[in-house]
Parts: sequence; C-alpha cells; structure tokens
Amino acid sequence: MLSKSLTKTKLADPLILTLLQNIRGHRSNLKDLNCIELDPNLTNIISNEKGKELYIENEFHKATGFRKLHIEVAEFSKRLKILHCVFFPDPKYDIPIFGMDLVKVNEVVSAAIVDLSPSSKNQNIKYDKLLSNIDKSVFASEREIPRWGDIFSENVFFASLKNDIEKNAFCNIVDHYLMILIKLSQSVIADSDNKIIEERINYQKNYCIQQMKNEKTSLVLLRYFDEKWVNDYIKKVLFDF
Repeated sequence: MLSKSLTKTKLADPLILTLLQNIRGHRSNLKDLNCIELDPNLTNIISNEKGKELYIENEFHKATGFRKLHIEVAEFSKRLKILHCVFFPDPKYDIPIFGMDLVKVNEVVSAAIVDLSPSSKNQNIKYDKLLSNIDKSVFASEREIPRWGDIFSENVFFASLKNDIEKNAFCNIVDHYLMILIKLSQSVIADSDNKIIEERINYQKNYCIQQMKNEKTSLVLLRYFDEKWVNDYIKKVLFDF
C-alpha cells in the first residue's frame, strides 16, 4: 500500500503513474508473486524538513524465476523525481535483468533508460532480435551510455524525453521490453548445472558492482543522509548481491 503523500505526488505526474501501472501490471502476471520484507528504516522514508523534503518508498517482491522485483519511487526537495526498477532473476533460471530508470527535474525528463541486460554470456541471443525490432526513431536526444555501462545489452535505450510524443513512445518501449521479459520467464525451467548457475551469479554481482559506480545516485542521497546510511541503502536495497 502506498502512502497518501506518494499517491498525491504520482497522480500529479502522469508519466510516472503510467510507467508504474505498466510495471505493476506485468509484474502481476508472474507466478507465485509474494512480498519481500526488508528493514523499514531503509525502505520507506519521509521527511518534511523545510528545504529537505523527501520521500522514498519501495516495493519488493519475488516470484518464480525472480529473486527480487524492486520498484522505487522517490522525490527530493519537491523538484527531483525518480522512478527506479530492477527485476533480478533467480540465477537458476535463464532470464535477463530488467532495469528501468526515469529521472525528472521539475518538468524535464533528463534521463530515461530501459534494458534487458544479459545475466549470462550468450543469453541475449534469445531476445536480441525482438528488442532490435522495436521502433525508437521518434527520439531526438538519445544519450551516450556511461563507461560503467558495459553491463547493458546492445539494445539498451537511453534518452532525454523532450515532449509528450517521446514520453508516450518511451512508455511503449518499456511495455515491449516487459512483455518480452515476461514471455521469456514463462517458458524457462530451473537449471541444475552448477557451472551456468555460478556464471549467472557472477553476472549479477558484476551488474550490481557496475551500477554502484554511478556516482549520481550517491551524490543525491548524500544531500539528505549520512555516508553510512547511503552506503547501506545502495548495497542492501538498490544493488544487493
């Protein structure tokens, strides 16, 4: 259940609301979907201190084929809004990592990224063509992937969104990536080969390590929290493995 403060804010932001409903809708199609309980001190934070108003609210679930399904919605100082989502697969299953982030400063979407990142060496052969066939020609300001982004697939999409046409198109891309992910997850069975399971574990570890090199995440949080809390949040909530 989302708090009233979060509900009011997201209802005032139709793009975040649309993406959130889309992600939740696809998540609901997963088998044996259950909540995961984590430390509430790290998962649901609201502050009304003047000049440092913020909330961070997280949803954690697991399902067949997925060890953690994480959605985070955050707002800082009434101007920076973030929607963050990562679906981490269970390493026993041949499923990619779904990741999506949206960063909005006031009314400007400065960053919108989505990917099905490989969780083993040759996994993306299964879905590469499906992703590459999605039309992305409408976007005028695609962005360069950062140096630490070698964890992403060749079909990672990263752009600034300039108008409603691009915002709607990004929502459609996220929807397509999620449809591909859910379809893949429904057709795989658990592996017992320890070698491939270990490879997938290492890929997820590397995914988390590389994501933690994104200094923008910690720089935002350090304006509101001490260093220990920020490190705990990044390592235990955002990118745990």
